Amino acid sequence: MIRSYQGRLPHVSAGCYVDPSAQLIGDVTLGERSSVWMNAVLRGDVNAIRLGANSNVQDCAVLHGQRNLYQVIIGEWVTIGHNATVHGCTVEDEVVIGMGATILNNSRIGTGSIIAAGAVVPEHTIVPPRTLWAGVPAKLRRELGEKDRALILEYARNYLDYVDIYLKEAAG
Repeated sequence: MIRSYQGRLPHVSAGCYVDPSAQLIGDVTLGERSSVWMNAVLRGDVNAIRLGANSNVQDCAVLHGQRNLYQVIIGEWVTIGHNATVHGCTVEDEVVIGMGATILNNSRIGTGSIIAAGAVVPEHTIVPPRTLWAGVPAKLRRELGEKDRALILEYARNYLDYVDIYLKEAAG
């Protein structure tokens, strides 16, 4: 469902896929070829949400800001895994947020990083580029190399393939 909130209607760019069960509310912008999957919620009622091109928000993930304080800014080629919670933070380009991970207010996830499944990134955490963080609370585990970057991009490309399949089925 795509619905306005206080006169702000989500903007869905060309080539996006938004599952009918997803909720996009208020000040939400999806970049080209991004996707929002089954039962995901992008709740732009109290602050803006921006999802970059070629990024995906998987099943049951929740994106929400902090009123009058923190937007949710997601870069390009980002994968947000099933059941993740991304709240009032910035996620730079080419990042994987693992299944069930939680990113809290005013955190910044650096380009080319991975937040492991189930990790909890505390408020105000700065995750340096090209690092892996895991645990509760999340801590630096190692630096990432080119093989890791290839894997991050593979996850995002897989979802671009799914977008094409779902859009063709919807049209046909």
